[in-house]
Amino acid sequence: MYRYDDTDRALLRQRVEQFRDQTRRFLAGELTEEEYRHLRLRNGLYQQRFAPMLRISVPYGLLESAQLRKMAHLVRKYDKGYAHFTTRQNIQLNWPKLEQVPDILGELAEVQLHGIQACGNDTRNITSDYLAGAAADEHIDPRPYCELLRQFITLHPEFYWLPRKFKFGFTGAAVDRAATRTNDVAVHLVRRKDGAVGYRFFVGGGLGRQPMLGQEMNAFVPESDLLRYSCAILRTFNRFGRRDNIHKARIKIVLREWGYERFRAAIEEEYARIKWSVEGEELLLLPEDIERVRAHFTAPPYRPASATRADLAGLAARDAGFAAWIKRNVRAHKMPGYRVVFVSLKAPDRVPGDCTAEQFEALAELCDAYSFGELRSTYDQNLVLADVAERDLHELWRKLDAAGLATPNIGLVTDIVCCPGLDLCGLANAGSVGPAQDIYRRFDALESQYEIGPIRITISGCMNGCGHHSVGHIGILGVDKHGEEWYQVTLGGSAGNDAAIGERIGRALARDEIADGVERLIRGYLELRCDEDETFIECYRRVGMAPFKTRLYESESEAAAA
Repeated sequence: MYRYDDTDRALLRQRVEQFRDQTRRFLAGELTEEEYRHLRLRNGLYQQRFAPMLRISVPYGLLESAQLRKMAHLVRKYDKGYAHFTTRQNIQLNWPKLEQVPDILGELAEVQLHGIQACGNDTRNITSDYLAGAAADEHIDPRPYCELLRQFITLHPEFYWLPRKFKFGFTGAAVDRAATRTNDVAVHLVRRKDGAVGYRFFVGGGLGRQPMLGQEMNAFVPESDLLRYSCAILRTFNRFGRRDNIHKARIKIVLREWGYERFRAAIEEEYARIKWSVEGEELLLLPEDIERVRAHFTAPPYRPASATRADLAGLAARDAGFAAWIKRNVRAHKMPGYRVVFVSLKAPDRVPGDCTAEQFEALAELCDAYSFGELRSTYDQNLVLADVAERDLHELWRKLDAAGLATPNIGLVTDIVCCPGLDLCGLANAGSVGPAQDIYRRFDALESQYEIGPIRITISGCMNGCGHHSVGHIGILGVDKHGEEWYQVTLGGSAGNDAAIGERIGRALARDEIADGVERLIRGYLELRCDEDETFIECYRRVGMAPFKTRLYESESEAAAA
C-alpha cells in the first residue's frame, strides 16, 4: 500500500486548513452558496436531501486496518453509526454536520484518507481490480500505475475545472473485475510477446444518461507513456467537451458527436505533440519512477503451503453454514495455501453497501489477524480480504458471521447493487433501497439462490446511474411519474469482459409491481434455460428479449384475456 511521505502529509494538512477557513467564511456569510459550492465539491462534500454527504476517496479500493478503525470512530462521533461503500470503491458519510466536516477531514488526514476531488468536474477516484496482486489470471499488478497517475492528476491545475467529471478504471488481468469500460478511460495493462509492458486504452465510456462503453483508442501505449497519453485524452476533453449543457458534457458525447475516427485522430495528434515536446520529457515515466512506486506494493510475507493448507472439504462436510460460505464467498488465490475471501455487505434487511461502526472495528481486527492488515472495497459494494491462509478460513468465517458479514450470496440474486436513492440523495427520482429489500425477500432461501445461479441485479434511483443499472443483467431505474415512483427494467447488461449496455424491455412498473416483475423474469429464466449450467445472461443472449418481455407482463396478458 502506498505510504504518504512528508510532502503528502503536509499537503493534506494544508488542504484541511484551507477548507476549514472556506467553511468558516461560508457559515459567516462571507462566501455565497455558489462560491462555496465549487470549493466543497472539490473536497468531497455534497448537499443531499436531508444533510450534507461527505465522500471519502479510497484510491483503487485499498484500505488498511488503521483506516478502518478511524472510520469506526468517525461514524460514531460525527454520523449515525454507519457509512456506505459506493460503486466507485469509495466510502460516504451521509449525516455529517457542515460545521464539523473540516474536523472530519482533519481526522481522515491522520490515516491518509481525504475527500479531495471526490466530487466536482475534475478527475475522480481511480478504480481498479479488487484482486490486484492476488489473482492467478493477473499478468501485471495495476496498482503502481494507478498511484502514478493519481499523483499526476490530483490537484493538477489544468484538469481541475473540466467540462464534467472524469473517471479512470484500471485492470491488469485476463478478467475485467473493475467494470473498466464504464469509465471515461479504461486502462488495460498488457504484455506483448516480446515482453514489453504497455497499456491498451479505451475512451468514451460512462453510465447515466446515454450510457456508453469505452472504445479502443490505442492497442499499445508504451509503459513510459502513461502520463503522456492520459494527458492527451484529458486535454482533448478539456478543449472540446461541451460546457453549455450538463447532460451533454461527458467525453462520451464528444466521441458520439464527432465519430470514432475524428475523435481518435484528435487524441493521437495531441499525444504526438506532447511526446515530441520539451514537456513530453517531463511526462516520461522512467523505470526508476515505476520501481519507486512499485516498491509500495510488494507481496506480503506468504507462508509456505505446508503451513497454510487445510482440509476444507472435511470442514465443509461437518458444517453446512461453512460449506455454503466457502462455495459462494471464497475464491482461488495465486499462492498455494491461500484463498481470497469476499465479505458480503448484502445481509437481509440491510442497505446494500452499508457498514456499521462495529463492523468497521471487526474488519480491522480480522484483516490484521488474517490478511496482512489490508482490506479492499469492490465496485459492487462488497469487501475483500485478499490473502487468507486456508487454515484460518473456518475461524475467520465464525467471526465474520458473528459480525453479520458472512452472508453466502456473492454473485447471487440477493447480491444486489443499489444506490441510496430517494432515501438520501437529492438527485433521486425514486427509492432504490426499498425495491432491493423487496427483491431480496423473494429469494432469501439459499437453495433458491443456488438454483438460480450467478445473476447481477442493479438498481439506480435516477438517470445518473450510480447503481450501475445500465450494466446489470437485470437493471432497474427509478423514475418519477406525476409524483409517484415507477421503475424501468433493462435486460442483458454486463460490466466485465463481455461488457454490454442493457436493453429497455418495455413500460415501467409501479412501486408495488417491481419485485413481482423481477420474480417473473427469474422464474421465466428457469423455464427457458437449456440446462442448469446456463446462466441468466447466457440464456438471455440465446433466446433474446421477447420471451422475457412476455413473462414480465404476463399478468397484464392474463387480465386482458379474462
